[in-house]
Amino acid sequence: MLVVSHFEAGAPEFVARAHAAMTALAARPGYVRGQLGRSLDEPAHWCLVTEWESVGAYRRALSAYDVKLYGSPLLAESADLPSAFEVLAYTDDGGKIVEAPSDRAPDADV
Repeated sequence: MLVVSHFEAGAPEFVARAHAAMTALAARPGYVRGQLGRSLDEPAHWCLVTEWESVGAYRRALSAYDVKLYGSPLLAESADLPSAFEVLAYTDDGGKIVEAPSDRAPDADV
């Protein structure tokens, strides 16, 4: 599962806060990896991307004290866009496309 959060922020203070949030999230079970990126074209635009073993792991992480202290305030400032994505395809070590089944219920769109 991927969580992609978009921000518009000034660099020095935002980066320190993002690092604190990433550290808190990384300490939680089910965390796989995270990245902080800045737009090359619009340097005030940032994204925080985290990868999780499951949606449950991510949701449980949000209830941890350190995440509430450092992560939640930052995430609350993110752009109002969809942020949780299921991984439906990836490339293996040889570059081959591997498709993954959806975890969504068959009647989720009804």
